[in-house]
Amino acid sequence: TREEQNQLTSQVTGQIGWRREGIKYRRNELLLDVLENVNLLMSAQGQVLSVHVSGRVIMKSYLSGMPECKFGMNDKVSVEGPAGDPNAERRKLTKPTIAIDDCNFHQCVRLSKYETERSISFIPPDGEFELMKYRTTKDISLPFRIIPLVREVGRTKLEVKVVLKSNYKPQLFGQKIEVRIPTPKSCSGVQLLCQKGKAKYKSSENAILWKIKRMAGMKECQISAEIELLPASDKKKWNRPPISMNFEVPFACSGLKVRYLKVFEPKLGYSDQDTIKWVRYISKSGSYETRT
Repeated sequence: TREEQNQLTSQVTGQIGWRREGIKYRRNELLLDVLENVNLLMSAQGQVLSVHVSGRVIMKSYLSGMPECKFGMNDKVSVEGPAGDPNAERRKLTKPTIAIDDCNFHQCVRLSKYETERSISFIPPDGEFELMKYRTTKDISLPFRIIPLVREVGRTKLEVKVVLKSNYKPQLFGQKIEVRIPTPKSCSGVQLLCQKGKAKYKSSENAILWKIKRMAGMKECQISAEIELLPASDKKKWNRPPISMNFEVPFACSGLKVRYLKVFEPKLGYSDQDTIKWVRYISKSGSYETRT
């Protein structure tokens, strides 16, 4: 395996292929970004048809020497511990866990340690690198819910009302929010009324774009549109494409949490306490759609 090859190389040459010797920093820093994309397809009635999160853990390492790092998260296996662990049940109740469907690690991670001890142990490359990639489909927090109402008034008018609800802690803010509401090609004019943000009809895209700079958790706002239609020459019914949205929120929708991040460098004599560490969580929309 690749890990065995790397170990052989480092045993024979005493070198690590992804990190050079003699790196020095005046201040030792470790920055960790948990970046997630949330993908959703929801029915007009609010039933989740499909949902998954694809995530990446990006590390920026500015550490002197050849540091040994240990990283722990709340995936189910690592928190529950090995079979027969008497404290496993208690820990399971006190700390929320997530079920990761699959994950891939950077070549620096000692996979044997992850498989036996469930800890992610590694000597990091210098600078920025992707520590791990993962995917999960269970217990995902959906930051926004769209409730659409589309009413056809005769053959030349549509009334559309869309309610947007934020489902996260009130002290948090979602930002870069954009809701895209499709309109029929036969649209001849649109009247808009929105409580929050700015909305405009874009004829080139056959859509209403509703933009909100930021929105606190546990809030709701709505937009109403009256759409005038040209008399249709063909009898083809409008197929009602889904409403889609973009956003960014400051938490991991999968529920992933960094439990610990430790640094050891015995040769240079600096410890975990001497290292400045930052952890940041950002979730963005992937394909996030609600049918109408």
